[in-house]
Amino acid sequence: MKTRLMALCLLFAAMVPVAHAHHYRHGDLTIDHPWSRPTPPGTPMGVGYMRMTNDGTGDAVLVSAHTPRAGHVSIHETVMHDGVMRMQSVDGGLVIPAGQTVELKPHGYHLMLEQLQEPLREGERIPLTLQFRGMAPLEVELAVQPLDDGGDEAHEGMNHDMHSMDH
Repeated sequence: MKTRLMALCLLFAAMVPVAHAHHYRHGDLTIDHPWSRPTPPGTPMGVGYMRMTNDGTGDAVLVSAHTPRAGHVSIHETVMHDGVMRMQSVDGGLVIPAGQTVELKPHGYHLMLEQLQEPLREGERIPLTLQFRGMAPLEVELAVQPLDDGGDEAHEGMNHDMHSMDH
């Protein structure tokens, strides 16, 4: 009995980091820990974050993304303009320079999951397809993490007038 209990405890302990730490390899690109936050019922937008590392000799460009959970996904950047934090669309794609890492995170670059069909729930894995210029699509999953994992202040009280929601 003790051996079986110990084995179950070890198995559970080994699985816990996997739930939050996941990465994907796509050619010279590594996508680390794609994640999101839960959304309240009726909220039409969610976010997507991750780290993208380009180990290649040429730039990689994220040109689009999509998920069956949202009507549209756009690439945005949070900027400070006249003391007001705003979001704006990234036109032409997000460049991941050769040999560098670009992080999608609160208060920076991020994906906007627009026209959500239902709330994102803590513990879910949301399928997301990333399209890089000149490459085959990459399928990843956004891990929906609890709100107490550091907070998502980037979208609280943000002025959204710099972009249109009609895409």
